[in-house]
Amino acid sequence: MRTKLINARAVTRVGLCGVALSLMTGCGMSSLTSGLGSSVFGGGSSSSGSESSGVSEEQLLTAAKSTETGGIPGGEIISHGCPRMIIAPRDRNVTVYEPGRVGDGLAIMHRGEITKTARECYFEQGRVTVKYGFSGRVLLGPRGQGGNISLPVTVAVNDAKHEKVQTDQMRVDVSVATENPIGYFSAVRTVTFSIAEGARPGEYELQVGFDHNIPNAG
Repeated sequence: MRTKLINARAVTRVGLCGVALSLMTGCGMSSLTSGLGSSVFGGGSSSSGSESSGVSEEQLLTAAKSTETGGIPGGEIISHGCPRMIIAPRDRNVTVYEPGRVGDGLAIMHRGEITKTARECYFEQGRVTVKYGFSGRVLLGPRGQGGNISLPVTVAVNDAKHEKVQTDQMRVDVSVATENPIGYFSAVRTVTFSIAEGARPGEYELQVGFDHNIPNAG
């Protein structure tokens, strides 16, 4: 009887260890970090985790309407190796002037500003998928006209040597009226890229900024 009892306990221990091992050696791990100041960590690709991270156009749009500006507060501490997401310092803003008057403050038609970022990361063997988002606003200038304004944005994935690994280009569209000369935009996209042998995901970064290669931009 005692021998049977010992064997039963051994089987139980082996079963529990097998369960624990399977949980620790899953195919991937997700890490959520947000420019809105929240963070969630978990296993797998949970949709509820994505909502908690703030990586949604609605939450980014709400954040853009707040008075605070900036990138990812505390992101480098809580990211657990997630690639950084930064707003390119020189491309955070873009100003469009009347033709032939670039640089003249009285000739500004409109100005775009990127103010918020957020990202969610999912890791697997040798690859990382980043669901990222950004938001901001467009303001009419002294020579601005109401209507739809479309501005080009570029998101570049850079490695540890600051060399481009991948580039994503898009446009943000904002409707602005002369009686309400400010409009807001937000965008959420996903990018997947391979991690070089010997490198870590945290050494990579996503850099978002306006493309200044448009007519009359300054």
